[in-house]
Amino acid sequence: MGILIILLLIVGAVLILYMLKEAFRNTVVHHEMTFENFPDSFGVVSIFFISDVHKRLISEEIINEIKGKVDIVIIGGDLTEQKVPFKRVKQNLDRLKRLGPVYFVWGNNDYETDFRKLDAILLEYGVKVLDNTAAIFESAKGDKLSLLGVDVLNQERDRLDLALVDAEENSFKVLVSHFPDITDKVLPEHNISLVLSGHTHGGQIHILGYSPYEKGKVKKLDNTVILISNGYGTTGVPLRLGAPAQCHLIKIKNG
Repeated sequence: MGILIILLLIVGAVLILYMLKEAFRNTVVHHEMTFENFPDSFGVVSIFFISDVHKRLISEEIINEIKGKVDIVIIGGDLTEQKVPFKRVKQNLDRLKRLGPVYFVWGNNDYETDFRKLDAILLEYGVKVLDNTAAIFESAKGDKLSLLGVDVLNQERDRLDLALVDAEENSFKVLVSHFPDITDKVLPEHNISLVLSGHTHGGQIHILGYSPYEKGKVKKLDNTVILISNGYGTTGVPLRLGAPAQCHLIKIKNG
């Protein structure tokens, strides 16, 4: 009986160490996405997408790996949470700004902090907040790409209609929402080609393959394509199982 207990303790300790390793991975997942309606004149547009940073400090390993390969940086919400010092937020923004221009959408945990101070810091660092608005990019030939962002769904702050008004009607549209459920509000006539989201942490911990949320993935829906990220940080316990920490380098081109 004593040997069995010792074995169980050893197995438990090994599992905890593995879950810690999964939680603090610095994995950049590379995606190549082709869309028939993506304007050829843009060539290839590279987006670095990171969501659900929470308590983590973004690794220099990631920054060094992708520096010089990024056109746009997007923070998909939950950059921070309660009790995270704003000094760490500033460190993370410093690192992300070395990659390229930074865009941000609000996550539910961002609102649990002094969100007015967070908003001021984002302004100070030149981060463009997409709160039911859009940013427009234009190629040398006049083709346009609209980057739309909506506020959090769980507080009924989201106004996709306003973001669409702010976007160019005849443009390639990418929508960023912390909550993947935004796709329930995306209609075919909105012509939103890609949605980037997080929030679910990919389930974070899967026990015997089960978790309240599915693992992060790219999914083709009837009305759009969505990328749901496992996220970079954790919520609650700093452990992961079956849904390792990740961020994304997305290359979009015509095809």
